[in-house]
Amino acid sequence: MANKGLDTTFIHFGIRKADMNLIETLCTSYQLDFEWVKEEILREFHERKIRNLPLEDKDIEKLLEKALSKIK
Repeated sequence: MANKGLDTTFIHFGIRKADMNLIETLCTSYQLDFEWVKEEILREFHERKIRNLPLEDKDIEKLLEKALSKIK
C-alpha cells in the first residue's frame, strides 16, 4: 500500500517529490550541493510563489544568478 501522507517536500518548497528527485539528480550531475540548492534557491522560489510575486523566466534567472553569485 502506498504512503498517502503529506508530501513534506511539497509543503516546504511547493515542489512535488518526483520533481525534487530530478533536481537532486541534476545537482549530482553538475556537482552542486543539493542541500545548498534547497536552502538558497528553492526556499526563495517557494516564498515568492506563496506571496504571488513574479516568477517569469527573467525573475527565476535573477534568483539563480543571485544564489550562484554567493559561491563565486
